[in-house]
Amino acid sequence: MAAGVQPRSSGPASPRRVLRYQVQAPLDVTVLRQGIPHTLPGRSLNLCERGIAAVLAGEVLPGEAVGLEVRLPLAPSPLRTRALVRHHDKLRCGMEFVGLTMEQEAFLRKWVEMAKAEPEPKKGERAPERSQKPPAGSTPQAPAPPLKARRGWRWIGLLALAAVLLANFWWRWNQAWQEIESDLGVEETTAEQPQVQVQVPAEVMEKLVTHRVDPEYPESARQAKVEGVVVLDVIIGEDGSVVSMHPESGPDVLTHAAMDALRWWRFLPYEMDGKPVAVETKVAVEFHP
Repeated sequence: MAAGVQPRSSGPASPRRVLRYQVQAPLDVTVLRQGIPHTLPGRSLNLCERGIAAVLAGEVLPGEAVGLEVRLPLAPSPLRTRALVRHHDKLRCGMEFVGLTMEQEAFLRKWVEMAKAEPEPKKGERAPERSQKPPAGSTPQAPAPPLKARRGWRWIGLLALAAVLLANFWWRWNQAWQEIESDLGVEETTAEQPQVQVQVPAEVMEKLVTHRVDPEYPESARQAKVEGVVVLDVIIGEDGSVVSMHPESGPDVLTHAAMDALRWWRFLPYEMDGKPVAVETKVAVEFHP
């Protein structure tokens, strides 16, 4: 989670309409304030691929970047991602996901099917169709086609329209998220890194860890019984947050999981001459099936 990210605008979210699913699941929201992570527990109200609505036991500010962990029912592991607070009122808040990976998007779609989540009811109901009788003395019309045939053509038309709308929505959704991420400056590849002033041994930085997140063991690696140690070269900022990292050694199938966990770690700032400085160190993450 990037600390101190301020968006250019904290106005209302885009008017795009996305199907939301009702789900009540425990969640934790982590907010980094003055270099110290604060975790707020809560529960979700509804969920979609774009974001989540929730009730929190604390206050967050619109425009604030947070870390999000949702423990969805029936899901083998929690969903961990970054989000942007869009609104907050009387402990209720709405958050937009930021930088979901393709695996996380597929995970959400698979979870909706697996949990058979029910979509939220739409406002208003369709008025029932009224049957009209032909006036007396009118010329009888040809019989209508069979009901099954009409329904078949109707379904084909609906499916074709849905395919067009889905393709258009997917393109607009990706374009919008790219604009949001570029405005927020949350892309790690373009983030400006601090100047490293000293290299610190791993055993020294280990004693300064204040918040640790264990990695999720990839299911493919677990089934293949792949184990080992992933060594990461890490740059830690003056506030103790992980600024950047890259793998040095270890199984490739475990590297992504190790980096996902390490980005949430926090350290006490390393000081030189009484002032906090950015440092470079090594972190080893072990995996055992």
